[in-house]
Amino acid sequence: MTGERVNPPGLAPPAGFSHAVVATGSRVVFLAGQTALDADGIVAGRTLPEQFEKALANLLTALAAAGGTPSDLARVTVYATDVAAYRAHAFDLGRLWRKLAGRDYPAMAVVEVVRLWDEEALVELDGFAVLP
Repeated sequence: MTGERVNPPGLAPPAGFSHAVVATGSRVVFLAGQTALDADGIVAGRTLPEQFEKALANLLTALAAAGGTPSDLARVTVYATDVAAYRAHAFDLGRLWRKLAGRDYPAMAVVEVVRLWDEEALVELDGFAVLP
């Protein structure tokens, strides 16, 4: 993807996301929601950071299988069962994001939900990417 990250000076400085992404490419990949499921369909990890890392790795695995890379991500939505806990772990989650996906941040949102499909899941990520 050729992506221009747009962060207007009239908005608060983004931390760990971009306000807008202008994406140019030839294919759009829609990525299903990924939780911390392991290959056997069991939720891996008990803490939010552990589950976030596995969910992000799963999202990136699906993206790679479609021919994309983390820098191709244009939009990611994070669904968390506890936004206060998400904010409390923001530093660690940002470190995990940078470790797995780098610093080309997509447009993002974090949404609190009552529960996820797998009752043990604390977080789920979905999104879309634009491939060159």
